Amino acid sequence: MLFRSFLFAGFPPPKEAAREKFFESLVRECATLVFYETGPRLADSLAAMHAAFGDRRGVVARELTKIHEEFRAAPLSALAASYADAPPKGEIVVIIDPPEEEEASPEALDDFLAKALAEMSVKDAAAAAADALGLPRKEAYERALALKGGGR
Repeated sequence: MLFRSFLFAGFPPPKEAAREKFFESLVRECATLVFYETGPRLADSLAAMHAAFGDRRGVVARELTKIHEEFRAAPLSALAASYADAPPKGEIVVIIDPPEEEEASPEALDDFLAKALAEMSVKDAAAAAADALGLPRKEAYERALALKGGGR
């Protein structure tokens, strides 16, 4: 699956329970996540993000488009630890990478193609499978031909 999109989620809720629930609601998003946050709440939010999303790579961007612009990229656990003692000042944007791509299994490709071939041409089914599963089109096309032709 290709990750070409992002989701701007605004400010996380200030209260701990609501913030945790908010992040949990975004765990299955297959997009880059973008948040605003305040300096005093940054460390707590990064810790909650780490709890919800695991140790995905994140970026804390501060004072964008200004003279003291700053970026810090690291796993969420390291970002949370680095801001725990000294909250930053200024406008803050937090960016979190999408979940890692899982390689599609041959069974997943066959299942997808079986359904797609019932409604589409071999070419269209292969293109849809390649896009949906993040596989090379040639590989999906060859497998679609084999399934359609009975193992040709």
